[in-house]
Amino acid sequence: MKYSDQSYNIRIELDTENCDLTEPELTRLEKGLDPLREAVEKFPVSDLYLTIEFKPPSQDYRIKATLRLPKRTLATGELDEDMYAGYKRCVRKLVHKVAAYKDRLSNEEDRSKHSQGTRHDVVANRPLEANALQEAVAKGDYAEFRVLTYPFEEPLRKRIGRWIQRYPRIEAQLGERFDLADMVEEVFLNAFERYDSHPREVPFGDWLESLIDPSVKLLNEHSDEELANISFARSMIEERSEPG
Repeated sequence: MKYSDQSYNIRIELDTENCDLTEPELTRLEKGLDPLREAVEKFPVSDLYLTIEFKPPSQDYRIKATLRLPKRTLATGELDEDMYAGYKRCVRKLVHKVAAYKDRLSNEEDRSKHSQGTRHDVVANRPLEANALQEAVAKGDYAEFRVLTYPFEEPLRKRIGRWIQRYPRIEAQLGERFDLADMVEEVFLNAFERYDSHPREVPFGDWLESLIDPSVKLLNEHSDEELANISFARSMIEERSEPG
C-alpha cells in the first residue's frame, strides 16, 4: 500500500508492508504530523518518507521515518506492538532532530557573522549577582541559583549547540535519550555542585563553558541517573515559581 500527500508544507510518501491502513487510520497519522509540519514550515523543501511494516512473528510494527531537508537528511525508527504509539515517538524524535538542525544552521550563520565582524558573542543581559549566588549555594537552594543564572541560559544553550557538532554520535541522540534543555540543566547542576571551585578571576560565562564537555559526557554515559537528577531539579524550580 502506498500513500502520498503533497497538500501541505511537507510532502509525505507512505509505504506499508504486510498491512493495509484504513481511511481513519490514515487521517490519524496525517493529523499526528502537525508538530513536524510546524517544525519544518520555514524550510523551502521538506520530504517525509514513512515505512510501516507489520512483523507477523512478533506481532509488532516497525516504523521507519526519513525526513529530507536542504543539505540534511534526518532518520529515525521505532518498533512497537501499537502502531500509532511507535509512530508518535518517531514524529517526536524527528521534531527534536529538526530543532537541533535549526540550531546548527543558526550557529553557522552566527559564526559567519562573527568572522565578518557583524556579530559578537552572546553575553548575559545583566550582571551576575555574585554575593546572592554564593548565598544560594551555601543554602543549597538550587531554585534560587537558577533564577540568578537565568541570563546565562540562552548563551549556554547556543554554546552547547556548537559543542555537540563535534560529537555526531551524541548529536544523533537528541530527541531520543535527551535534548538540549537537558544538557543545559546538566551544566547548571554541575555549576551548582562545583561553585566553590569556580576561580573568581574567570568570568562566570567562561567557567560555564568549561563545564559543557564534562557535563554532557556525563549525561551521555549515565543518562538514567542524570535525567533523574535533572527531573528533580526542575521540580524544585517549578515549586519555586508556583504562586502562594
